[in-house]
Amino acid sequence: MVRRSMLPVIAAILLITLMAVTASALTFGPAGIPLQLIDDILLSGPTPSEGAAYSIAQHRIVWTLRLPRILTSFVAGIILSVAGMVYQALFRNPMADPYVLGISSGAAFGVSLAAFLGFIGGATGVWQVPLVAFAGAAGTAIFIMMLSGGVRRSPTALLLTGIALNFLLSALMTLFMYLNRAHLQSIMQWTLGSFGSSSWNKLLVMGSMGMVGIIPIIFLTKELDILLLDEASARSIGVSVKTVRLVLLLFSTLATAVTVAFCGTIGFVGLMVPHIMRLVTGPRHRLLLPFSVMGGALMMVGADTVSRTVLGASELPVGVITAIAGAPLFIILLVNSKRSTR
Repeated sequence: MVRRSMLPVIAAILLITLMAVTASALTFGPAGIPLQLIDDILLSGPTPSEGAAYSIAQHRIVWTLRLPRILTSFVAGIILSVAGMVYQALFRNPMADPYVLGISSGAAFGVSLAAFLGFIGGATGVWQVPLVAFAGAAGTAIFIMMLSGGVRRSPTALLLTGIALNFLLSALMTLFMYLNRAHLQSIMQWTLGSFGSSSWNKLLVMGSMGMVGIIPIIFLTKELDILLLDEASARSIGVSVKTVRLVLLLFSTLATAVTVAFCGTIGFVGLMVPHIMRLVTGPRHRLLLPFSVMGGALMMVGADTVSRTVLGASELPVGVITAIAGAPLFIILLVNSKRSTR
């Protein structure tokens, strides 16, 4: 934890870095666009200006392809990092996050099942997807709580339950792909994670429903601090632990589900970002929340930029990038947890 007086400096560095990475992401790609043209294209708005220095194709690449994709990754990073922060407080477990606990897999399973049964489609398809994702994620969260005994059991029981459900749901999604190859590509997107299908309409739905889940958490940072105490201490200061835990679980699961619905299963963001930011701010959620927002957006925009440029014309699933970065941290946390238990 750094000194309190240094936090504004670190916040400014994060914001400047985030702006620089976002601007760079707009220039990178199979069709490279100079940064000075990016400014002209953004200032011209969604409609290209006549006689401008940029071409119509460059304007379309920025406004139709790259900008909605970057903003989608921006929002997804915020949602997943905040959800991870909430899960770690809810379960009093430093290794909890939507991916490790199987919540993301539950959302992906809900979408895959609905697509397999033909329930998604038509004009309302863009709204059906997050709803069935939320049903799958909420069902998985409840199932995990029931099987593991909630927060009263050991962290190991919670993790093993989530990992077991991850395997089960992944196997079922593989079965769907085998039985109905017409939906093979769409199901593969949810299992690996991708921002390749981003659009302004999807961003609007994802952003609005995601903020419905995130905004209430902003006003519950004090309750998140209290949840780190034992239940008797929380009740002694007038906090209804069950109600607060249910509300936080509901909103964080909703936000996670809508992200998985449009972006797929992207792991370890909710694990890494809160941990890294906690080293800077300490455990108080009033400070941890805004730093997790900036860190999550920065990590996801950077990961997506790497995923679509590292192989040239081909695209690497963004979930692969985050897993490569997050799996070693998870192993370190698991080893430290076993040592502290001993």
